[in-house]
Amino acid sequence: MANLLKIHEIRLINARKILKESGLDRTGFAEKIGLSYNLLSQYIGKNPTKNIGDDTAEKIEKAFGKPAGFLDQASTSASTKIREGFDNEIDLSNKIPLHGTPIPVISWVAAGSFTAIETVIKDAEIEEWLPPNKDCGKNGYGLIVTGVSMSPKFEIGDRIYVNPDVQTFDLQSDDLVIVSCSGDTEATFKQLIIEGGSKYLKPLNPNWPEQIIKLSEDCRLVGKVVGLYRKI
Repeated sequence: MANLLKIHEIRLINARKILKESGLDRTGFAEKIGLSYNLLSQYIGKNPTKNIGDDTAEKIEKAFGKPAGFLDQASTSASTKIREGFDNEIDLSNKIPLHGTPIPVISWVAAGSFTAIETVIKDAEIEEWLPPNKDCGKNGYGLIVTGVSMSPKFEIGDRIYVNPDVQTFDLQSDDLVIVSCSGDTEATFKQLIIEGGSKYLKPLNPNWPEQIIKLSEDCRLVGKVVGLYRKI
């Protein structure tokens, strides 16, 4: 079965195993092998966009005291993991129907506009369409995650569904929101924290420099994040 695995698949499995066994988070792992967090995510994130090349494989092996070629060895557990993917885990007769209107994906600049949402959707350039999501409401739209402030739950390239019709008084602490502040050119994506009469924004990334951001009066709720769409 191991012969069915391509070299980049073997390296990905082994690199993730080293990460798990190291006890480091991705930021610490990236620093140890001399890569940026963003580049590491492209190699071993949930949806890798790059294959681990010879140079990167060598960096990982040296950083963690592994012999040369370690990442290229297909272990029995790796083969088993791939083989399990062919078990009967999916019932093809129980397909999920997609009803409703496709959701338009717009830019963060458009989302942060202080224009009425109906006008934003009408005038914004549509980058792509997402599958329907009833939780978005009639004016719902999608955004593409471009930063790491909300990782590891949300990664670069993820699509998030936004309901712009949610009222501020309906929000609860820990809700995920899109907020726009006067003077900023783009909207921002954070977790909402409500303490007493004060509201704060918090990134999910524990390594983000600003862990608590107080909402000022010139900031407004753009929408509530109600879903995630991830390409594979």
